Amino acid sequence: MISYSVGQQASCSKTITETDFVMFAGLSGDFNPVHIDGEYAKKTRFKKRIAHGLLTSSLLSQLLGVHLPGKGSIYVEQTIRFKAPVFIGDTITAQGTVQEIDSERRILTLLTECFNQDGTLVLTGTAKMMVPEDGGVI
Repeated sequence: MISYSVGQQASCSKTITETDFVMFAGLSGDFNPVHIDGEYAKKTRFKKRIAHGLLTSSLLSQLLGVHLPGKGSIYVEQTIRFKAPVFIGDTITAQGTVQEIDSERRILTLLTECFNQDGTLVLTGTAKMMVPEDGGVI
């Protein structure tokens, strides 16, 4: 049985690809040219295509649903603040840190952050996750 504690951390990483951009645009219906049109993106402040913000934040789903708190846990709430752009070829590491434990309601509050391969914070926020009865001691 898993035991949770304040300060406990987990992380996972993914390199963002052209395929990810295309598949996320198709799945979400977000065909904003800053994500899919290189010529358009050259004229923006970023000078090249940037990842959909929610593509980056979707790495939190793997982090929280698989790693911490993991199996059977349910998203209750998520805040997100985008801090820097993500580009094709960036390797993003999603990290979660337990901040609060509500044992009575079986809710964990976690600091959620994503960093690129240079250690730049690209996303920050807070998640609240419901842990199932068989999901560990909290």
